[in-house]
Amino acid sequence: MTTKDKKEEYRRNPHSVSLLNYHFVFCSKRRKPVLVGDVAKRFQDVIFGLCQENDWRLIALEIMSDHVHLFLNTDPTHAPSAIMKKVKGRSSHVLRKEFPELLKIPTLWTPSYFVSTAGNVSTETVKKYIETQRGK
Repeated sequence: MTTKDKKEEYRRNPHSVSLLNYHFVFCSKRRKPVLVGDVAKRFQDVIFGLCQENDWRLIALEIMSDHVHLFLNTDPTHAPSAIMKKVKGRSSHVLRKEFPELLKIPTLWTPSYFVSTAGNVSTETVKKYIETQRGK
């Protein structure tokens, strides 16, 4: 990787330079296997839309039937809790509206989630880990 490539990974604004990569894992309520087929495809579209709206850079996304791995690069103005609120809120609203069968469960998501940060050194490691989740 060239020096120029490394510089482009950092986010710059008038007040900061940052490299914040968040690895989120969150589950459907009661680990129900609801994220399949058209529901999973629509959920992916919702994530893409949120990334575009909020200027989040999607590094990796793996949608399992009962949980999601989401790896994002954001600027420091986006707190992890705010990101999860947007992701869970928007996706729940859209998916439950478009797929009435999801109304049978009390909520789409559990209230909890996992988040960790990954810097330059471990970004590739986390990305490879997420990509290998599909085969498990």
